[in-house]
This record gives sequence, C-alpha cells and structure tokens, in this order.
Amino acid sequence: MKKIILIGGGGHCKSVIDVIEQEKKYKIYGIIDKPEFLGTKILKYKVIGNDLDLKSFAKEVKNALITVGQIKSAKLRIKLFKLAKKAGFILPTVISPNSYVSKYSKIGNGSIVMHQAIVNANTSIGDNCIINSKALIEHDCSISNHCHISTNATINGGVKIGSECFIGSNVTTKDNIKIKENSFIKAGTLIK
Repeated sequence: MKKIILIGGGGHCKSVIDVIEQEKKYKIYGIIDKPEFLGTKILKYKVIGNDLDLKSFAKEVKNALITVGQIKSAKLRIKLFKLAKKAGFILPTVISPNSYVSKYSKIGNGSIVMHQAIVNANTSIGDNCIINSKALIEHDCSISNHCHISTNATINGGVKIGSECFIGSNVTTKDNIKIKENSFIKAGTLIK
C-alpha cells in the first residue's frame, strides 16, 4: 500500500480515516495539524507535524489528502490544497468501496467520495471536493473545484455547480439548474 499523509485533524478527518481504511489503497503515515496538537492522536494515527513541515514530508511520502471539512468557506481547504501541491505531493482521488461511482463519471484530484454516496453516469466532479455520506449526484452533473456536497444531499440530473460551493445536508435541487460559485445552501433547502 502507498503511504498517505492527511492534512487537517478535525471531525472530517475521522470520517476520511474510515474511508481510507476501507478502501485499502493507502496506509496512513500520519496527520498534519496545528503545532499545539503535535504528538496527539486522531483515532489511532499520530499528529506528526504542521503546515511548515509539508515540504520535508513530501520527500518521503508522495500522497496527501486535505482532511479539513468545509462549511462556511472553502478558503482553508484551497490554501492547504495549494500548499500540498507546492510541497510536491500527489493528491489522489479517494473513493469509499461502500459508494457507487459510475465508470462514465470523472472525479478530480484530491476529492473524496464517502460511504454510500452515489455518482451517476456522465458526471464530472472537480478537484478537492467532498462528496459526503449518502449524497446522490445524478447523471450529467458538473461540480466545480473545492465544493462540499453534504450528507444526504440530492443533486438531480444536469445540475451545474460553480466552484467553492457548500451544499448542506438534505438539500434537493431541481434538475438542469445552475448554482453560482461560492454559494452556501443551508441544510434542508429545496432549490428550484
């Protein structure tokens, strides 16, 4: 198994750890977080450094994934994604074996598809996205970079979502609509 470093040690990181362990493609080398958490553990994995250590870790470990969640803004995830790329990491796509991703869809670098999510045919998902547990992305959708599609959201066919959007839990969209970049859609909203 290839080694991977996780960047960000909050609640989302714990869910990502579970997906990575289930996928069995990567062995978690350690977690990058704030300096005050150095030496602590998240689940069974140690915090081994902070953002300033990324370049030195990239010499030994080739893969990294941003494991900070995204609610109000994508800014931190974008900053960390750029830092990881600049340090020389590869940001792989991670897909839960308990999800369904159509072979006719495309998922970008550093994106994760969580447990029981469904990504149907002819759908494109950008880089550094979170497709969270039980999200449904229907056919012919386009989701731009740095988006978070939350738990149990339903994105119906042909929807285009701009970059840096947050789509809350249980959001349902009408088909063939456009959601402009930097949109924040609160949980339970019906978008027509």
